[in-house]
Amino acid sequence: MAKVLIAEDERDIRELITFTLRYAGHEVIQAANGEEALALTREGVPDLIMMDVRMPKMTGYEACRLIKADDKIKHIPVVFLSAKGQETEIQTGLEVGAADYILKPFAPDQLIKRVSEILGRKSA
Repeated sequence: MAKVLIAEDERDIRELITFTLRYAGHEVIQAANGEEALALTREGVPDLIMMDVRMPKMTGYEACRLIKADDKIKHIPVVFLSAKGQETEIQTGLEVGAADYILKPFAPDQLIKRVSEILGRKSA
């Protein structure tokens, strides 16, 4: 399966996503903030990055901008996970290069389905 990086500052949410994706057969790398996510992406080059928008040290938007500006990692799809569902928030996420935007809360089976769809688009 795929190597997925999860960047989420809320430990309980990060653990739930990790458990869900590992259950579906994915390898999961965890980051607690945007800065750590960027470093781990450059180090381990995951197949997919899922990150919260609001995190300490560096927001998801800032991390995504830097990922998309780096030729070695810009091909990796970034998906934002956020409780902020306003159209402007979603638009900002897509403008900085996100492949998708998933609203919290979400059902584990729906998360697995969306991850499969996004990884399917990447390989197509």
